[in-house]
Amino acid sequence: MPDDLPPLLLGRLNHVGIACVSIDATVAMYARLFGATVSTPAFDLPAQGVRVAFIDVANSQLELIEPLGADSPIHGFLKKNPSGGQHHVCFEVADIIAARDAMRARGATILGTGEPRIGAHGVPIIFVHPRDTGGVLIELMATPEHH
Repeated sequence: MPDDLPPLLLGRLNHVGIACVSIDATVAMYARLFGATVSTPAFDLPAQGVRVAFIDVANSQLELIEPLGADSPIHGFLKKNPSGGQHHVCFEVADIIAARDAMRARGATILGTGEPRIGAHGVPIIFVHPRDTGGVLIELMATPEHH
């Protein structure tokens, strides 16, 4: 890696995003199989076209994502994966703009407009295209103040 690239240090794994047809049915399945309970009840995030809920695990969270309609990016994912499944992995970063710029400098594609938007944790996020990350959609989020 050339020395002139901006540094990028990933913070902690914040969550794994799981696309689902029904948050209620998925919560029931996680409760039945693993004894999991919801830590953040489902709420709509219209700007991203999704409904989300969080389940805490020992060292991270699961983000359950349900489409709000046919225009939702999760709707397209579910067309290809009708049962749902892992959608993305999210890492915290100290500076979302520096992280975006570092990704671009390394040749990665930032999805959408390239400008950070506010995610489900109320902090700025970006997504890095899976073709640049070994087939895994990566979300980078500004580290929330409580961490």
